[in-house]
Amino acid sequence: MAKYNLTDKKERVAAYQSLVSPQLMDELKEKILNIILIQQRYKDKNYSAKQLAEDLGTNTRYISAVVNVRFHMNYTSFVNKFRIEEAMALLVDKRYQELRMEEISDMVGFSNRQSFYASFYKLNGETPRDYRLRHLAQPSSDEVRLKKGT
Repeated sequence: MAKYNLTDKKERVAAYQSLVSPQLMDELKEKILNIILIQQRYKDKNYSAKQLAEDLGTNTRYISAVVNVRFHMNYTSFVNKFRIEEAMALLVDKRYQELRMEEISDMVGFSNRQSFYASFYKLNGETPRDYRLRHLAQPSSDEVRLKKGT
């Protein structure tokens, strides 16, 4: 994986993770999902773990522990996962096919094109452009049904 200079990080367990009770972890997990996913705060370029912790009345160590233990990734990867999933939908939506990658990147909350490309490639093994070209070249299920006459 020489492309985008990505390296796998070694896993290590932070000592503070064991200090958070399972009940509190479950509670914080639901609150984190509500804010990041349901309220779509992942689209906000400036929404940090620190801001999330303030909104939940806790600290960043607890946020980090919950995201690591419950989602098996760090905060940045967690947020970027939702950004990439939305970007994937936008990239194959014919309504957005005229948008440049920078515009898609901006819409889903990335600060710059480089971090968008690196995160996209890390998750999907291909660039956003290649993903778009591959999917737009395939007929949609509606187009297939129309051709079959059903």
